[in-house]
Amino acid sequence: MFGVIARDQSRAVMDTMSTDPAFWDAYWSHRPAYDRGDVTAAEYWRLVGWPPMVEQDVASWTEVDDEMVALLGSLHSAGRRLALLSNIPEDHARNFERLYPWLDLFEVRAFSCRIGHAKPSAEAFEWCRERLGDGEVLFVDDRVENVRAAEQAGMRGHHFTGIEGLRAVL
Repeated sequence: MFGVIARDQSRAVMDTMSTDPAFWDAYWSHRPAYDRGDVTAAEYWRLVGWPPMVEQDVASWTEVDDEMVALLGSLHSAGRRLALLSNIPEDHARNFERLYPWLDLFEVRAFSCRIGHAKPSAEAFEWCRERLGDGEVLFVDDRVENVRAAEQAGMRGHHFTGIEGLRAVL
């Protein structure tokens, strides 16, 4: 979702959280466990070593690309099956579900915190494949390592760099 449908983390909000590189090193090094749901928000922030900033963290990730949301709506209206695989902690997932009804367009919604697997692990793609069944799947992501992992799982992959490139592939 992030980097494709949702915008990357807001620099302005990030700067209110911290400008200390040590903070961001800890933030990212412990993020995979938080995204997978292996640790709670309280445990994650304890590992980071800073006071909990759940609200700021959630706020830093909430901006979406309206043009991409419109494309999702068009694909759904045309009868295309849509699935979402996103590395996202539970607090963020609940916030997105509260804010964005377009999530209901996805027949399969695989939030890493709820499936216990995060991209680029093969298990995350296998979880989705089991729910989607046989057939061709186009996996779209802004990270090359995730696209390659999807391809290894038998999906077609598209490295997202912008909506026009995606439209051409579709």
